[in-house]
Amino acid sequence: MWFVDAGGDTEVAPEGTRHDSAAFGAGEQLTAYFAGALQDFELPLRPQGTPFQLKVWQALQLLPYGTTSSYGELAASLGCPGAARAVGGANHNNPLPVVIPCHRVVGADGKLGGYAGGVRFKRFLLDHELRHTFGHEGD
Repeated sequence: MWFVDAGGDTEVAPEGTRHDSAAFGAGEQLTAYFAGALQDFELPLRPQGTPFQLKVWQALQLLPYGTTSSYGELAASLGCPGAARAVGGANHNNPLPVVIPCHRVVGADGKLGGYAGGVRFKRFLLDHELRHTFGHEGD
């Protein structure tokens, strides 16, 4: 994981294991996300990648919760029409799936495509977000 802890806070657990406060925040936010109580992560991220990967990962964070975009649409939004496969490659190298929501990107035909956690988990995440999007609660 690549988190930035601006305050430099680090905690030592009783058993002597070092924990960064940003990692604790990630755990809390992931728990809230999976409970349906959080739609946007607010974590100080600094992923390491190529300039193109960084552009893709930044764009992924702008995709609204409960929505999808195609690989081609995302490529075009970056000013790189025709780079759908490169977007897929950047998604494949995403260091923080779920937090950087590459699961929201699907094929132009609506098929799920690949996912590091498996296509079943990608479907679970998309269904989870749809269930917890305003107007769909309880469906």
